[in-house]
Amino acid sequence: MKIIPTPLTAAIAGAISAAAWPQLWPLLKDTSSSSTTWLVLGTLVFIALPAHAGVVGFQRAAAPSGPGIDRALLVRVGAWLASAVVCSALFSLY
Repeated sequence: MKIIPTPLTAAIAGAISAAAWPQLWPLLKDTSSSSTTWLVLGTLVFIALPAHAGVVGFQRAAAPSGPGIDRALLVRVGAWLASAVVCSALFSLY
């Protein structure tokens, strides 16, 4: 399955991350090694993987044309963060 990173996929990844983190947060209070393993695994699967797929993608990007920043990547990162903040705010209301 080919996932092309767009601002929409980045926003969806942000919503997934915002929904998953409150479920993983209680694992920080428990100090057993099993809870630490599940916290790391959950963070990788539910936060890092969707963020990487939706924001960066899995295809090798073309070389940047000249010095400067990748504006499309910056827009996708902004969409990911904005979506996560909005979803977190909405979840805190309920």
